[in-house]
Amino acid sequence: MNVITTVADMIAARERLPRPLGLVPTMGYLHEGHMTLARCARRDCRSVIASIFVNPTQFGPNEDFAAYPRDMERDLAMLTNEGVDIVFAPTVEEMYPQGFSTYVNVEKVTDVLEGARRPGHFRGVATVVTKLFTVIRPDRSYFGQKDGQQVAVIKRMTADLALGTEIVVVPTVREPDGLAMSSRNVYLTPAERAAAPVLYRALCRARDMHKDGIRDANALRAEVTRMIVAEPLATLDYVSVADAATLQELEAVDRPAMISLACRFGRARLIDNVVIGQG
Repeated sequence: MNVITTVADMIAARERLPRPLGLVPTMGYLHEGHMTLARCARRDCRSVIASIFVNPTQFGPNEDFAAYPRDMERDLAMLTNEGVDIVFAPTVEEMYPQGFSTYVNVEKVTDVLEGARRPGHFRGVATVVTKLFTVIRPDRSYFGQKDGQQVAVIKRMTADLALGTEIVVVPTVREPDGLAMSSRNVYLTPAERAAAPVLYRALCRARDMHKDGIRDANALRAEVTRMIVAEPLATLDYVSVADAATLQELEAVDRPAMISLACRFGRARLIDNVVIGQG
């Protein structure tokens, strides 16, 4: 496996790779969720590139950029085991050279949920993903459903800008007790880790209510909220029942919808979602 750190070398290397080419964008500190993305890419594509880049422009001033977990040696070993051909691991200076002043803003779908609570976050995400797509020119790009709003933003951006890559969304990978895998789970204390699966239990309860015929979005929000606030270690940020594509809140679930939430357990701010009404 080849590790490339400069844009110029990455552009040269991509031209030599057999197509189709799959891209797995990551911020490193990899877990089984990332490995599932890599396996899907390996299954679908003749060549696979994974990127490792902790993107500073998607972190707010009071967020965890400096403390975000990093372990490049471990990450490279894991990607080697999955048969990844190239790891693109640029520095911040390589991705944002002196004088950098161009950013990508995706409107409307970024106005709510994480976008409302983390101003500038999705501008950073959209900018770095656009640059990765431009440098690597993948035929397919792989993202996890756990970051449901991010998926919606990237789909919108890719379609609007005709970026020429198919967005492949892979189901959320979970621990045996249902907790969505996340690099930030490392922040959880043992007690918080034991409490955190309440998030998925609450989402599953709402999904089951929908299966039983309940279409009142307020009833679904209320049940998820009730279950989470009953957990003493949980500090709920939001619960959303929104159109799966636009992320506009619904009164009645009469179309595909995403039930999503954000919640704090001590240092860790966790997000999760399930999609309902897809047929």
